Amino acid sequence: MTRTARRTGRPIQVAALGAAALLALSACSSSGSDSSSGASDSASASAPGRVSGAVTVFAAASLKESFTTLGEEFEKAHPGTKVTFSFGGSDSLAASITGGAPADVFASASPKTMAIVTDAGDASGAPATFARNQLEIATLPGNPDKVSSLKDLTGSGLKVVLCDRTVPCGAAAQKALDAGGLKLTPVSYEQDVKAALTKVELKEADAAVVYRTDVHAAGDKVEGVEFPESADAVNDYPIVRLKGARNAGAARAFIALVRSAEGQKILTEAGFLKP
Repeated sequence: MTRTARRTGRPIQVAALGAAALLALSACSSSGSDSSSGASDSASASAPGRVSGAVTVFAAASLKESFTTLGEEFEKAHPGTKVTFSFGGSDSLAASITGGAPADVFASASPKTMAIVTDAGDASGAPATFARNQLEIATLPGNPDKVSSLKDLTGSGLKVVLCDRTVPCGAAAQKALDAGGLKLTPVSYEQDVKAALTKVELKEADAAVVYRTDVHAAGDKVEGVEFPESADAVNDYPIVRLKGARNAGAARAFIALVRSAEGQKILTEAGFLKP
């Protein structure tokens, strides 16, 4: 090695070490930002290709239409992903999760049923409220029984269906009845809101207390009747990534989509209230 080379070698080595340090600092900074769930979720949702594989979502029955649409949008934004849904009563879904059922995301129709999962230590992070829902009476098309209030459902001769009190729509219905000082004995209690609505659609019941989103989704199969007591029984809908998620990246990205402006637009168009 010449004297000139030896003289210049040290500055070159220092510069190289400096560049390496800057790269390391940049990498640490990037890693730090990813540790923030909000930042990483937003990035995952807005950058197609960053996530792939299957993601399993357990969601309240009332989310079926809107979440199916969101699942299609998610797969378009992230080629190579596949969203699989399991819809049902929130309490049943929560029990399945705590019992070990494999899932990546849980979206519940009430904080109470979400607490079953969080109290069992099966959630990763704190749940976030992404929507709210209000009750409505679903009657036969044309409302032949002239139902105009919650009190009308307590009259004799009407076959009324409610959700079971253990599921969010049933608990909300009971809360609305209590707010109005009313008592109602239904012909049946159903395990989720879709089952209650189906009874009316099949003309096996004259009316059911369901969510406004379900009345909206049913179209001309039923007619909706609003009632003031429903304002005392609005349900918050929380969502969370599960601790046992097999695809944590896709789970974060799906939750980010649900909470994004695009996701909120789909939910409000389905009749949900903003969180």
